Amino acid sequence: MPSLLLTHLAMSAESAARLAADGEANGVLHGMAAQIAAVLRAGGKLLLAGNGGSAADAQHIAAEFVSRLLFDRAPLAALALTESGPILTACGNDYGFASVFARQVAALGRDGDVFWGFSTSGNSANLLEAGQAAHDRGMTTLGFAGRDGGAMAGRFDHLFRAPSSHAQVVQQLHMVAAHAVLAEVEHAMFADGPG
Repeated sequence: MPSLLLTHLAMSAESAARLAADGEANGVLHGMAAQIAAVLRAGGKLLLAGNGGSAADAQHIAAEFVSRLLFDRAPLAALALTESGPILTACGNDYGFASVFARQVAALGRDGDVFWGFSTSGNSANLLEAGQAAHDRGMTTLGFAGRDGGAMAGRFDHLFRAPSSHAQVVQQLHMVAAHAVLAEVEHAMFADGPG
Protein backbone atom coordinates (compact mmCIF):
# COMPACT_ATOMS: atom_id res chain seq x y z
CA MET A 1 0.00 0.00 0.00
CA PRO A 2 1.47 3.39 -0.94
CA SER A 3 2.20 5.77 1.89
CA LEU A 4 -0.04 8.75 2.51
CA LEU A 5 2.85 10.96 1.42
CA LEU A 6 3.17 9.26 -1.97
CA THR A 7 -0.61 9.22 -2.44
CA HIS A 8 -0.78 12.95 -1.85
CA LEU A 9 2.16 13.70 -4.16
CA ALA A 10 0.67 11.56 -6.91
CA MET A 11 -2.74 13.23 -6.56
CA SER A 12 -1.11 16.67 -6.72
CA ALA A 13 0.96 15.77 -9.77
CA GLU A 14 -2.03 14.27 -11.59
CA SER A 15 -4.13 17.38 -10.92
CA ALA A 16 -1.34 19.70 -12.06
CA ALA A 17 -0.93 17.68 -15.28
CA ARG A 18 -4.69 17.87 -15.88
CA LEU A 19 -4.54 21.64 -15.42
CA ALA A 20 -1.60 22.01 -17.82
CA ALA A 21 -3.57 20.12 -20.50
CA ASP A 22 -6.84 22.03 -19.94
CA GLY A 23 -7.12 24.53 -22.78
CA GLU A 24 -10.27 26.14 -21.38
CA ALA A 25 -8.72 26.76 -17.95
CA ASN A 26 -5.55 28.10 -19.55
CA GLY A 27 -7.67 30.45 -21.65
CA VAL A 28 -9.36 31.76 -18.49
CA LEU A 29 -5.98 32.34 -16.84
CA HIS A 30 -4.68 34.10 -19.96
CA GLY A 31 -7.76 36.35 -19.95
CA MET A 32 -7.20 37.16 -16.28
CA ALA A 33 -3.59 38.12 -16.95
CA ALA A 34 -4.58 40.34 -19.86
CA GLN A 35 -7.27 42.04 -17.75
CA ILE A 36 -4.88 42.64 -14.85
CA ALA A 37 -2.17 44.04 -17.14
CA ALA A 38 -4.67 46.42 -18.76
CA VAL A 39 -5.92 47.64 -15.37
CA LEU A 40 -2.42 48.17 -14.01
CA ARG A 41 -1.31 50.00 -17.18
CA ALA A 42 -4.29 52.34 -16.73
CA GLY A 43 -3.26 53.16 -13.14
CA GLY A 44 -5.68 50.80 -11.41
CA LYS A 45 -4.99 48.32 -8.65
CA LEU A 46 -5.74 44.80 -7.46
CA LEU A 47 -7.59 44.05 -4.24
CA LEU A 48 -7.20 40.39 -3.20
CA ALA A 49 -8.93 38.36 -0.49
CA GLY A 50 -9.59 34.85 0.80
CA ASN A 51 -10.22 32.92 4.01
CA GLY A 52 -7.85 30.63 5.90
CA GLY A 53 -5.25 29.17 3.55
CA SER A 54 -6.76 31.24 0.75
CA ALA A 55 -6.11 34.39 2.82
CA ALA A 56 -2.45 33.41 2.86
CA ASP A 57 -2.58 32.84 -0.90
CA ALA A 58 -4.06 36.32 -1.43
CA GLN A 59 -1.30 37.87 0.69
CA HIS A 60 1.40 35.83 -1.07
CA ILE A 61 0.30 36.94 -4.54
CA ALA A 62 -0.22 40.58 -3.51
CA ALA A 63 3.32 40.61 -2.13
CA GLU A 64 4.76 39.33 -5.38
CA PHE A 65 2.88 41.93 -7.44
CA VAL A 66 4.35 44.68 -5.27
CA SER A 67 7.81 43.10 -5.05
CA ARG A 68 8.59 40.76 -7.97
CA LEU A 69 8.26 37.23 -9.29
CA LEU A 70 10.70 36.50 -12.11
CA PHE A 71 12.88 39.62 -12.42
CA ASP A 72 13.47 43.11 -11.06
CA ARG A 73 10.84 45.55 -12.29
CA ALA A 74 8.67 48.43 -11.13
CA PRO A 75 6.21 47.58 -8.33
CA LEU A 76 2.62 46.76 -9.29
CA ALA A 77 -0.34 48.04 -7.25
CA ALA A 78 -1.86 45.19 -5.23
CA LEU A 79 -3.28 44.95 -1.73
CA ALA A 80 -4.51 41.93 0.23
CA LEU A 81 -7.66 42.75 2.21
CA THR A 82 -6.67 40.15 4.82
CA GLU A 83 -3.72 42.16 6.16
CA SER A 84 -5.34 44.30 8.87
CA GLY A 85 -6.55 42.57 12.01
CA PRO A 86 -8.17 45.76 13.33
CA ILE A 87 -10.12 46.34 10.08
CA LEU A 88 -11.24 42.70 9.85
CA THR A 89 -12.34 42.53 13.46
CA ALA A 90 -14.02 45.97 13.48
CA CYS A 91 -16.00 45.21 10.32
CA GLY A 92 -16.78 41.68 11.51
CA ASN A 93 -17.96 42.94 14.90
CA ASP A 94 -19.97 45.88 13.56
CA TYR A 95 -21.37 44.46 10.31
CA GLY A 96 -20.85 40.68 10.42
CA PHE A 97 -18.12 38.49 8.97
CA ALA A 98 -19.80 38.34 5.56
CA SER A 99 -19.06 42.08 5.16
CA VAL A 100 -15.37 42.17 6.13
CA PHE A 101 -14.13 42.36 2.52
CA ALA A 102 -17.06 44.26 1.00
CA ARG A 103 -16.49 47.15 3.43
CA GLN A 104 -12.88 47.35 2.32
CA VAL A 105 -13.81 47.17 -1.37
CA ALA A 106 -16.26 50.04 -0.76
CA ALA A 107 -13.51 52.05 0.93
CA LEU A 108 -10.62 51.30 -1.43
CA GLY A 109 -12.02 50.09 -4.75
CA ARG A 110 -12.50 52.40 -7.71
CA ASP A 111 -14.00 52.10 -11.16
CA GLY A 112 -11.51 50.17 -13.28
CA ASP A 113 -9.83 48.31 -10.39
CA VAL A 114 -9.85 44.52 -9.96
CA PHE A 115 -11.13 42.40 -7.07
CA TRP A 116 -9.57 38.91 -6.96
CA GLY A 117 -11.15 36.39 -4.60
CA PHE A 118 -9.67 33.01 -3.62
CA SER A 119 -12.11 30.36 -2.32
CA THR A 120 -11.56 26.61 -2.24
CA SER A 121 -15.32 25.96 -2.33
CA GLY A 122 -16.38 29.04 -4.28
CA ASN A 123 -19.09 29.59 -1.64
CA SER A 124 -17.50 32.04 0.80
CA ALA A 125 -20.18 34.59 1.68
CA ASN A 126 -17.68 37.36 2.35
CA LEU A 127 -16.12 36.93 -1.11
CA LEU A 128 -19.53 36.91 -2.77
CA GLU A 129 -20.46 40.15 -1.00
CA ALA A 130 -17.10 41.68 -1.93
CA GLY A 131 -17.63 40.66 -5.55
CA GLN A 132 -20.99 42.42 -5.57
CA ALA A 133 -19.47 45.52 -3.95
CA ALA A 134 -16.77 45.47 -6.64
CA HIS A 135 -19.36 45.26 -9.43
CA ASP A 136 -21.25 48.16 -7.83
CA ARG A 137 -18.07 50.24 -8.26
CA GLY A 138 -17.38 49.26 -11.84
CA MET A 139 -14.56 46.89 -10.92
CA THR A 140 -13.70 43.64 -12.68
CA THR A 141 -13.99 40.50 -10.54
CA LEU A 142 -11.66 37.52 -10.79
CA GLY A 143 -12.34 34.32 -8.88
CA PHE A 144 -10.27 31.26 -8.04
CA ALA A 145 -12.39 28.32 -6.87
CA GLY A 146 -12.55 24.53 -6.89
CA ARG A 147 -13.92 22.14 -9.49
CA ASP A 148 -17.50 23.43 -10.01
CA GLY A 149 -16.87 27.05 -8.98
CA GLY A 150 -19.58 27.00 -6.29
CA ALA A 151 -21.64 30.16 -5.93
CA MET A 152 -18.87 32.23 -7.57
CA ALA A 153 -19.86 30.68 -10.92
CA GLY A 154 -21.87 33.21 -12.86
CA ARG A 155 -21.20 35.97 -10.32
CA PHE A 156 -17.55 36.72 -11.14
CA ASP A 157 -16.42 38.12 -14.48
CA HIS A 158 -13.61 35.55 -14.83
CA LEU A 159 -13.56 32.32 -12.82
CA PHE A 160 -10.74 29.79 -12.69
CA ARG A 161 -11.81 26.36 -11.43
CA ALA A 162 -8.97 24.21 -10.13
CA PRO A 163 -9.52 20.64 -11.43
CA SER A 164 -9.76 18.87 -8.06
CA SER A 165 -12.31 18.30 -5.31
CA HIS A 166 -9.61 18.02 -2.60
CA ALA A 167 -9.22 21.33 -0.74
CA GLN A 168 -5.47 21.02 -0.29
CA VAL A 169 -4.92 20.28 -3.98
CA VAL A 170 -7.23 23.14 -5.00
CA GLN A 171 -5.11 25.51 -2.91
CA GLN A 172 -1.89 24.15 -4.44
CA LEU A 173 -3.27 24.64 -7.95
CA HIS A 174 -4.44 28.14 -7.05
CA MET A 175 -0.88 29.08 -6.20
CA VAL A 176 0.52 27.47 -9.36
CA ALA A 177 -2.10 29.24 -11.49
CA ALA A 178 -1.70 32.60 -9.71
CA HIS A 179 2.07 32.47 -10.26
CA ALA A 180 1.44 31.71 -13.94
CA VAL A 181 -0.91 34.70 -14.19
CA LEU A 182 1.62 36.99 -12.52
CA ALA A 183 4.41 35.71 -14.77
CA GLU A 184 2.30 36.57 -17.81
CA VAL A 185 1.48 40.03 -16.40
CA GLU A 186 5.17 40.72 -15.80
CA HIS A 187 6.02 39.65 -19.33
CA ALA A 188 3.18 41.70 -20.85
CA MET A 189 4.13 44.84 -18.95
CA PHE A 190 7.91 44.58 -18.91
CA ALA A 191 8.81 42.59 -22.03
CA ASP A 192 11.43 45.20 -22.94
CA GLY A 193 13.08 45.17 -19.52
CA PRO A 194 12.40 45.82 -15.86
CA GLY A 195 10.99 49.35 -16.41
